[in-house]
Amino acid sequence: MNYRKEADGEPAMPETAERDHHPTTSHSIPLHLIKKQLPLRVLSQSDWKHWTTKGYVIVRQVVPQANVDRLANLLWKFDEKDPNDPSTWYAPQRREHKMKELNNTGMLEIYNHQYLWDNRMEPHVYDAFVDIWDREDLWVTIDRANLNPPKKMKGNPDGFIHWDVDTSLDPLPIGVQGVLSLMPQDQETGGFQCVPYLFEFFDEWKATQPADRDPMHPDMSGLERENIELEPGELLIFNSLLAHGVRPNHSGHRPRMAQYISMRPAEQNNVAERDERIRLWREQDHPRRDAFPGDPREWERNNSEIAELTELGEKLLGLKSW
Repeated sequence: MNYRKEADGEPAMPETAERDHHPTTSHSIPLHLIKKQLPLRVLSQSDWKHWTTKGYVIVRQVVPQANVDRLANLLWKFDEKDPNDPSTWYAPQRREHKMKELNNTGMLEIYNHQYLWDNRMEPHVYDAFVDIWDREDLWVTIDRANLNPPKKMKGNPDGFIHWDVDTSLDPLPIGVQGVLSLMPQDQETGGFQCVPYLFEFFDEWKATQPADRDPMHPDMSGLERENIELEPGELLIFNSLLAHGVRPNHSGHRPRMAQYISMRPAEQNNVAERDERIRLWREQDHPRRDAFPGDPREWERNNSEIAELTELGEKLLGLKSW
């Protein structure tokens, strides 16, 4: 497997790792070409237009502030760090990632705590993804959180840009990703950045590129990055075909914190995957893929109960059928 580093030293994922970390779907219609059949629940018509043309949308006030606060407090406790003592923010990670590019990126190996599930089960969150997929039968991804302190030494302020799917494939892969902000994300703290032009005008841009172009990393010559600002409780949903990356946190004193939440069409007939999802929840375990090394302390098992699911949560997990 080939690993490639970007100019600022921030590593980007190799192709096979991307597929492991961000699974795509057998859904057949490209998301930006969906002709809506269901009425919009959360997104406005202007939101929908922005989603289909720019490749991302921000859903405001998607979870209650109380949910944000208690999850943020939990993540500090889980990571054994003091939010008021920056000297504790840079403790060594507890387990080496098989995917080297994820080392020291602030990933927190917590997956099934009640507070994570509470946000996944928020009707406003679910309704946003119903709008995106134009269907109600969805599964939520079993993903983790992130606590990213400011860099001690400033490097390239631009960070890296990449795709999470192979853009040389025909047809192009279909996938959705989501980030729930738990702290303010702005120009100083960095965070999610993207190149909407490449989403909106991909075919025209591709025609100007050499046949052997890198399908995972665009040539950024002449292209502008857009840094996305988010407030706590706001959910950024983006198309996997949107070229994006992480802008380094150069704030000097403010960490960045988020929960990864996404949904995709349920595969109720995929018995093996459904059973594995249920096992992860019931055993408070981590996904058995290279992108997710797990917590050697088994903190969740030792410090929390199995998350209680609402009826919506049971369907989003796969415990009950749609």
